[in-house]
Amino acid sequence: MTHLAKPMTAAERIFQAVLFEMGAVSLSVWIIKLSDHAVISGVVVSVIISVIAMVWNVVFNYGFDQVFVGERLNRTIVVRTLQVCLFESGLLLFTVPVVAIGLSLSFWQALVMDIGLSLAIMVYAFIFHWLYDYIRFTIHRKKA
Repeated sequence: MTHLAKPMTAAERIFQAVLFEMGAVSLSVWIIKLSDHAVISGVVVSVIISVIAMVWNVVFNYGFDQVFVGERLNRTIVVRTLQVCLFESGLLLFTVPVVAIGLSLSFWQALVMDIGLSLAIMVYAFIFHWLYDYIRFTIHRKKA
């Protein structure tokens, strides 16, 4: 692709994070509901995790973009997989206590549940970011 990389603005990073989290909260609530926890507990835990994840998303992806420069659409599957794995691994450090307290689970139960949620979100994140980058590229190409 010949289109030059256009850096994301702070406003676009926030938009991307909010859009991503709307889908992630929906997916998380559905998964928590499958584990026989009350829907309200799932919503509360998912929203708290979402707020944490939004902040982490903006900070992490800014740093990731500083390391992996160039057109985001040209990122390989390996780079995209690395991005998702590093992001979710870092997020676990912040969210396991939230899951434990919010769902009245032991640390180990919360870790297992949070890893399960993270695996589902990793697949979602991989697809979301690839589609977001493609749509973003298409919009910027049409403006150029």
